[in-house]
Amino acid sequence: MARLPAPLPYQTQVAIFSRLRDANPAPVTELQHQNPYQLLVAVALSAQSTDAGVNRATEDLFDRIHTPQQMLELGQDGLTEAIKTIGLFRQKAQNVIRMSQILVDDYGGQVPSSRAALMSLPGVGRKTANVILNCVFGQPAQAVDTHIFRVCNRTRIAPGRDVDEVERGIEDNIPAEFQQNAHHWLILHGRYICQARRPRCPICPINDLCPYEEKTA
Repeated sequence: MARLPAPLPYQTQVAIFSRLRDANPAPVTELQHQNPYQLLVAVALSAQSTDAGVNRATEDLFDRIHTPQQMLELGQDGLTEAIKTIGLFRQKAQNVIRMSQILVDDYGGQVPSSRAALMSLPGVGRKTANVILNCVFGQPAQAVDTHIFRVCNRTRIAPGRDVDEVERGIEDNIPAEFQQNAHHWLILHGRYICQARRPRCPICPINDLCPYEEKTA
């Protein structure tokens, strides 16, 4: 098995995240929501779908549905119809209804604050749980998606063979002062600058600090 490249030195990490922070001091998720429950639903729906696509599907839904109980009253058929424009909508609707029932029965309709409890919910994996822990409960949890995986390997911020290694690399290598917002900065950087097919290197704010060899002109 090929050895992973070493992560960037500490001072380079500080320089990179200082620039990302200067450009966006208070980053937030692009998934539209009005409360923790809606964010949990939105993140669960976002698997293999874009945030923009989820937002279009939930715009009207979230005007009507604010709680797990209201979701149960809407029912699986009503939810399926509301989210039919996103991928895997039937399975996702089933998961959200089951999840909502558990939240009502076991958590008083509230979103739990532990990773184990979140990951026990239907349709909630580690990435979804980490988004909730970070965005709702202020924990420096790192939700690694395809954008973050790509950026961390290209830049050597946190090289890893899989998302778990990258998550550990972020926790181990990114300075503590940037941990809370690291995954927001990284996902936005991957979404809008360090794109998969053709990274926008000429406008990248960390171009001179990035060791990626195949920079675009």
